Amino acid sequence: MKKRIALLPGDGIGPEVMAGCQKVLEAIAERFNHEFLFEEGKIGGGAIDAEGTPLPEQTVALCEKSDAILLGAVGGPKWDDAPSHLRPEKGLLGIRKKMGLFANLRPVSTVKSLIPASPLKEEVVSNVDLLIVRELTGGIYFGQPSGREGDKVVDTLEYTKQEIERIVRKGFELASVRRGKLTSVDKANVLESSKVWRETVNRIAPEFPDVEVEHQLVDSAAMQLIRYPEQFDVIVTENLFGDILSDEASMLTGSLGMLPSASLRSDGFGMYEPVHGSAPDIAGKGIANPLAMIMSAAMMLRYTFNLFEEAQAIEVAVQHTLEEGYHTKDLVIENGQELGTEGIIEKVIEQINEENTIKGILETYS
Repeated sequence: MKKRIALLPGDGIGPEVMAGCQKVLEAIAERFNHEFLFEEGKIGGGAIDAEGTPLPEQTVALCEKSDAILLGAVGGPKWDDAPSHLRPEKGLLGIRKKMGLFANLRPVSTVKSLIPASPLKEEVVSNVDLLIVRELTGGIYFGQPSGREGDKVVDTLEYTKQEIERIVRKGFELASVRRGKLTSVDKANVLESSKVWRETVNRIAPEFPDVEVEHQLVDSAAMQLIRYPEQFDVIVTENLFGDILSDEASMLTGSLGMLPSASLRSDGFGMYEPVHGSAPDIAGKGIANPLAMIMSAAMMLRYTFNLFEEAQAIEVAVQHTLEEGYHTKDLVIENGQELGTEGIIEKVIEQINEENTIKGILETYS
């Protein structure tokens, strides 16, 4: 298989974790006889400095001619005082909107060797395996009017029924191939948009008779994620609520450095990025954790390229690396060995090239 992949390293540790991710994908390509063509573009703060905009037109053109996008991270204190249209985050929001990436998938699952790093008790997090499906291109982040006028400030939460329906349907589809439970999160006791959201969920539910559906208010869902996260399978929710809940859920595993994400449109095209930020305080020190970026690449192989064996090869390689006690500075593994960015990448690639790792995966899919 030959695929063209746009690389958008971005700011802070983005270039470091992206370089490691590319090495892992090159190992996968060699191991499974594929050809991945990589081309790099600018986004975020670096793009502002070089091009005067967080999302240059040439970056959009690159993404449009590619089969998938990998993004590192954007932002940093250097641009904190910039006007709103020159904030690095505008590049991220812009590429999502321009490419029609309406569905954000954020999986959160327990890694046994990292359970001690979680701020919650072991019995609470030991069996966590959930997927947050967040609407990504509508809601309060994009609604108009938005701005300041004198002593008044306005943000507008706006959705069309079609925008709600397509993300809700995606949630049902994903729940139907997982454990068959969908939790819809809203604020229907207050917000008109949430009332329409809940009506849409109830209308679509009969099309998926094998999926159990429940509704939770967002404040209750936030509490339940900490009290009993094992109850969740797929959570589907709107943009703002999904942003908050997915960051909360990330702490179940003990580190943002472990969590990947996918942003998809209806034809399967996607942009894949780690949940963590640009971490400018450790940029260039060689200690950044590349595993979320690498796991994001595994999601790309699975959801956009339909390369299931290859995706699992990366996931198993990361799992085995951690089980053997290798970790980066942000992770805590008892009696483990701390490695830098390059060191952990090398261990993952060693696992990918390990014959028993691949043999077990091929047997799973045979």
